[in-house]
Amino acid sequence: MILGMIVADPGRESAAAMEWALSHAIAEGDDVLLLHVNMPNPNSGAAGGGAAPSRSGSGGSVSSPLAVFLGGGGAGSGAAGADAGGDFMEAMRAACSARYSRARVRGVRVEPATDGREAKAQTILAESQRRGFELLVIGLRRVSSFLGLRSASGSSRGHDTTPEFLIEHSKCLCVSVQKKGQNAGYLLNTKTHKNFWLLA
Repeated sequence: MILGMIVADPGRESAAAMEWALSHAIAEGDDVLLLHVNMPNPNSGAAGGGAAPSRSGSGGSVSSPLAVFLGGGGAGSGAAGADAGGDFMEAMRAACSARYSRARVRGVRVEPATDGREAKAQTILAESQRRGFELLVIGLRRVSSFLGLRSASGSSRGHDTTPEFLIEHSKCLCVSVQKKGQNAGYLLNTKTHKNFWLLA
């Protein structure tokens, strides 16, 4: 049995990370935690997680929860649609349960444990260590090299460094996942494997 944590955010990156985890890492009977950090939204001042978790089902879906969340089913739903529909975490939880009915899947929202640039990463790291997870999966956002402005440290401004921080400091296996097109597979990064291409 694997104790796995998937970082949950209302975007396609998290959907792709969950899709990879369900296909290549998670199995029946495993414990899966969907963790979302309620980071402040600089535009609205509200927590980035949106509304409180809804425990009502996602009624009226015309496709599997995962397909809807990834934008492949339903009337143009997509990740944004899942979030606007009330709760992206419930959509992710339903997708996990639909794939593995005997897996124990929970969704948890937490507040940042600290301030600063790495607040989200440090919070995720602390939660994974406190709960004793063996696998940590996070989506990796593609950065446009055309618009990328580089800081003195060499990283692109606006680039989310959370995956790199977690890979470097996590005591358990941490995998960052980036989906490369609909059928092109995944680009994976761990502490020992960089830019590993896995075909779908």
